[in-house]
Amino acid sequence: MDRLFANGTVNAAQTGEGPPLFLFHSLLSDRASFDAIVPKLETSFRTIVPELPGFGRSHAVQGGLAAVADRMAEAVEDAAGGASPIVLGNGYGGFVALQMALRHPGIASRLVLADCGAAFSEPGREAFRNMAKISREKGLEAVTDVAMRRLFAPEFQAQHPELMRGRREAFLRTDPDVFRAACDALAGLDLRAELAGLEVPVLVMVGEHDEATPPPMSHELAAGLPRAELKIISGCAHVPQLQSPQQFLGAIEGFLR
Repeated sequence: MDRLFANGTVNAAQTGEGPPLFLFHSLLSDRASFDAIVPKLETSFRTIVPELPGFGRSHAVQGGLAAVADRMAEAVEDAAGGASPIVLGNGYGGFVALQMALRHPGIASRLVLADCGAAFSEPGREAFRNMAKISREKGLEAVTDVAMRRLFAPEFQAQHPELMRGRREAFLRTDPDVFRAACDALAGLDLRAELAGLEVPVLVMVGEHDEATPPPMSHELAAGLPRAELKIISGCAHVPQLQSPQQFLGAIEGFLR
């Protein structure tokens, strides 16, 4: 069932019983990207899947990624109800989770950061600038093919037309202003100097074929964190929980316990 947190500003689906586990979605997807893994997770955790600020029924915020992270910290504290949660973020949701944990020490007992990093290379930054520019000039439709290519390899797209139809429709429901603000924020992001101060255990994961946040970003992220382990998800791209749910669940199972 859906509930509102952070003074009614963050909408989230909540199911199951147990310790709180938050799942933060990516920029090019939505909270439905976790639908395939929630049924398993909710058997052991109170699983909370928010719509990040500006997505779905959650209110947008001004002030870049830091403001998004602060809003989500408020939502996590509200929803956790004094318990110590685990936070899993994929893609943009991973950047939000990392920024949140850095700005709010103690907000989470552990983190799973899937397909993100601490900073993009210059080509990566330029890709976000280009997506923001093209979407501003021509609309989200003009960057949909690029967005899907960043999520899934062409072979996977060809083999799963129904899933891809749903993913395209989800992307096109994104608020264009929220999308462009997120692109601008990610193009300028660099959290590398802050990583050493994050003391909680972190599982860093990345799809072997991720083009949006390539594996070297995850290697750099894990190397900069004091208590991190790194796992490569073979055969997957930017949203491994959608592409190979059982493999993804197997990769996080031991860490969650």
